[in-house]
Amino acid sequence: MKYLDEYRDPATAKKLVVAIASITTKPWNIMEVCGGQTHSIIKYGIDQLLPEAINLIHGPGCPVCVTPLEYIDKALAIAQLPEVIFCSFGDMLRVPGSHHDLLGLKAQGADIRIVYSPMESLTIAQQHPDKQVVFFGVGFETTAPATALLAYQAKQLALKNFSLLVCHVRVPPVMEALLNSPNNQVQGFLGAGHVCSIMGYHEYLPLAAHFKMPIVITGFEPVDILQGIYLCIKQLEEGRCEVENEYRRVVKEPGNLPAQQLMQSVFNIVDRPWRGLGNIAASGLALTAEYNDWNAEQRFSVANINTQEPAECRSGEVLQGIIKPAQCPEFGTRCTPEHPLGATMVSSEGACAAYFRYRRYQHV
Repeated sequence: MKYLDEYRDPATAKKLVVAIASITTKPWNIMEVCGGQTHSIIKYGIDQLLPEAINLIHGPGCPVCVTPLEYIDKALAIAQLPEVIFCSFGDMLRVPGSHHDLLGLKAQGADIRIVYSPMESLTIAQQHPDKQVVFFGVGFETTAPATALLAYQAKQLALKNFSLLVCHVRVPPVMEALLNSPNNQVQGFLGAGHVCSIMGYHEYLPLAAHFKMPIVITGFEPVDILQGIYLCIKQLEEGRCEVENEYRRVVKEPGNLPAQQLMQSVFNIVDRPWRGLGNIAASGLALTAEYNDWNAEQRFSVANINTQEPAECRSGEVLQGIIKPAQCPEFGTRCTPEHPLGATMVSSEGACAAYFRYRRYQHV
């Protein structure tokens, strides 16, 4: 299948591995900022094919993993109300809140429904005028346009029994926060291809220039990732710091302009806490005042819920690349996909979940 088989071709991958080895003369730390890339790296053993001098760091690229605990608690507070039908993507249901998760609440009788498109929640609201229907909008810029369209449609339809709990986040600010951190180890980035398909990559140009940091926009298949690593190492070895687009079949520099315009009409850029990373300036998206009537935080008075992250989970260190998942003493023992301590073990894109699925027997 085109764009699948050719980007999983073993012969091409082997040539790239050889090419990477041939140009690597120093140790380098490269971070991927995409959970899909992390999953592919561990699934296909890409990091194990590379020279020992190259260290791949798994960054905060899993949207489920970085959703802050306080927003899970807000979701739980709303979802438990008897008049509410709470709609969410399925991967959010097992993310632990302070005391339980959405799946546990559903088992207790709460009307919590998994949707595969945000627009499904709009249909549910139309079908149940006697209920308050809430959609939980999370994720990076990749999924934010769909939530923006949902808000726009709800306003056009003047739906009074519908609202949104919005916790979308932006990738460039978290990259900047990581680079400003005293714990920073990153020397080059693999940029998230799906995010850039929406936003383009013009926001990365000042980051690369200011921090002298190569950034290579990369896809998700093994050949994509190896090509991205090759381009990043080549820049590092040559002393360059540019933004390169390896994912040209999908990503253009300006991005998807209609999607961006829709987001700008519905969302404001705000400061936002990230699970395990703390508050990051200008890293979130929130509904504008024009959409206050559809803002679930205000409708259900949960805006003031603030929750401290538990100290027992080291997902923050995993998300910053300070430790690998297996270096956490709870990995595979107290913390498993069935009984997770943190979100990085829940989501299929989480680094801890990927290590547990593909590498747990290497660490027992």
